[in-house]
Amino acid sequence: MIDIKRIRENPNAVAERLNSRQGKDGHRIAELLELDERRRKLLSEVEDLKALRNKASKEIGSLMAQGKRDEAEARKAEVREQGDRITVIDAQVKEIDGLRDEVLLALPNLPHESVPVGKDEHDNPELRQWGEKPSFDFEPKPHTDLCESLGLIDFKRGAKLSGSGFLLYTGMGARLERALAQFLLDLHTGEHGYTEVSPPYVVQRDCMVGVGQFPKFVDQAYAVQEGLDESTRGNLYLIPTAEAPVANIHREEILREDELPKYYCAFSPCFRAEAGAAGVGTRGMIRVHQFEKVELIKVVKPEHGYDELEKMTANAEKVLQLLGLHYRVILLCTGDMGFASAKTYDIEVWAPGQNSFLEVSSCSNCEDYQSRRMNLRYKSEAGTVFPHLLNGSGTALARLFVALIETHQRADGSIRVPEPLRPYMKTDVIAV
Repeated sequence: MIDIKRIRENPNAVAERLNSRQGKDGHRIAELLELDERRRKLLSEVEDLKALRNKASKEIGSLMAQGKRDEAEARKAEVREQGDRITVIDAQVKEIDGLRDEVLLALPNLPHESVPVGKDEHDNPELRQWGEKPSFDFEPKPHTDLCESLGLIDFKRGAKLSGSGFLLYTGMGARLERALAQFLLDLHTGEHGYTEVSPPYVVQRDCMVGVGQFPKFVDQAYAVQEGLDESTRGNLYLIPTAEAPVANIHREEILREDELPKYYCAFSPCFRAEAGAAGVGTRGMIRVHQFEKVELIKVVKPEHGYDELEKMTANAEKVLQLLGLHYRVILLCTGDMGFASAKTYDIEVWAPGQNSFLEVSSCSNCEDYQSRRMNLRYKSEAGTVFPHLLNGSGTALARLFVALIETHQRADGSIRVPEPLRPYMKTDVIAV
């Protein structure tokens, strides 16, 4: 969440940055400050009352020692009244705390000053491209045709098993997905310095709040119910990305300064209830309800946050470079950013069969927005500090799968396996 001190000190600047986002939540700053002022006045009053109560309590003992019982009883009545008033105020403060936190948790992160102001994806500047679009002396096929002719994915039976937006990888398709996952994990752990973790695929609500998924996107998550006990529904949720569990590994902890930076990577399925809301069919891999991804997470000192973002983005780019895939890097504008992000780079890979770029990675610095929500801190010489949390896709497998088979397809309908994947695939070509 946004630091309340930052809001108090620069309310107009905070409101302006919020209004540059798609939600335009700047108007809520006045509401938040009103609640905050009421809270501070009540806390001031309760501190005064406690001081008076403590003073009166001391006087009671003295009056009793002097035999002034009537005065002592009068003081006791005052202390009881003060105690009753303190109880009332404490309840009011608790209520205001809930209202204030409700507003704070609903506000998105503030865009970094380097993020361009814009309305939507059409205002995202392209920063760079790598490689060239592949050229063919034949008409390239879309991934759906390639998957069916080579038996890589059974779209119809995937839909039969779980409904629209779910995939059944088969044969060499299943092996290719597994090979990609292993290649990505080996690359990020072996060359980029990440520690591999294997997290649970269901998390508690607090984890979803911590990364900013809730309360904003609670209607887009898969809630879990334990058996027939409906009261358990919503205690746990299927993860929308490994960010949810991995970024929360150190929630409510105070780390030592020398423990930072921490780099984690994790392979997991990702469940997106909203992914197919706008017409996902039984065919295709572009938008699905379940897909696999290797997630990158960093916990770093604030002064290193943006250097680490550039490094993380380079780590994700390296995947596409090694696989020989043409891509571009986009800087997201204020109107297209994720809820918790302060700055995001999207990496989009070229898919010849789609004749378009597909997003396969988003790399974001959330600054201290998430660490405040999950109360993750570290001790420094200057005191206790909230670290910057970064997340990135390193990368998503479904769209990477699409771009890879469409880019490396051959005239005879086979697919050339990129050299880095051959040790995992045990072949250099996928053919009938």
